[in-house]
Amino acid sequence: MRTVYVNGDYLPENEARVSIFDRGFLMADGVYEVTSVLGGKLIDFDGHAVRLQRSLDALDMRNPISKEDLLDVHRELVRINEIDEGMVYLQITRGAPGDRDFAFPDPDETEPTVVLFTQNKPGLANSPAAKKGMKVISIDDIRWGRRDIKTVQLLYPSMGKMMAKKAGADDAWMIEDGFVTEGTSNNAYIVKGNKIITRALSNDILHGITRAAVLRFAREAQMEVEERNFTIDEAKEADEAFITSASTFVMPVVEIDGVSLGEGVPGRVAPRLREIYLEESLKKAV
Repeated sequence: MRTVYVNGDYLPENEARVSIFDRGFLMADGVYEVTSVLGGKLIDFDGHAVRLQRSLDALDMRNPISKEDLLDVHRELVRINEIDEGMVYLQITRGAPGDRDFAFPDPDETEPTVVLFTQNKPGLANSPAAKKGMKVISIDDIRWGRRDIKTVQLLYPSMGKMMAKKAGADDAWMIEDGFVTEGTSNNAYIVKGNKIITRALSNDILHGITRAAVLRFAREAQMEVEERNFTIDEAKEADEAFITSASTFVMPVVEIDGVSLGEGVPGRVAPRLREIYLEESLKKAV
């Protein structure tokens, strides 16, 4: 049985409790991060910690745990649960004020809720999906305007995953004003003539930690990167496509809305980027 962390205590998962008045439950008033574990070490922890603080600041939410203590909790959960490959999920909410109200509770009277748990994912680095590639469909992007804040408000992305599943695909890319924003839980890219194209950072997309690392590694490897909007039709005519996220790293996309890209198998760029990302990230893992 897993050991989880709730507000300072390490508990068996079946004994963990959060109040029914917690604003994460009632209002989706919370933020989260997911950090991958490879070889028992945390990948890109610093990036996730910085983005966590950015999300909390954007929601005027107090951070109740220091970066150093947060790292200790991550490491302890990985140790206790014997995670070699997997993930650590972290969620902070505005807490449980004791009743339901749209107005924020007084931060001096209501302590934020902090929850962490691990997910064991053997074979995460050598995922078979990375060798065959994934299929995506396009759907309208009807989310709120601050997708750069990593909130627990994930209903529409979850619906998008199910739309993809029903269509026999693996994921969905969301479209706004004719342009691809991102996948349901990942950043989206196309490759055309050795050029990697991905949407520039703004409030429209999540500022992916894996995205930042992959683009840095791509530039260091002398690959050309262009950060701009691209349409779904442009994507269907691309030589390659791929996604990045903390849990998939770099994952090739071989089909969009039933249209095969290239020869319908992973091309040259995405597998190479995945290889570089895993190699370089493991060197800095904590």
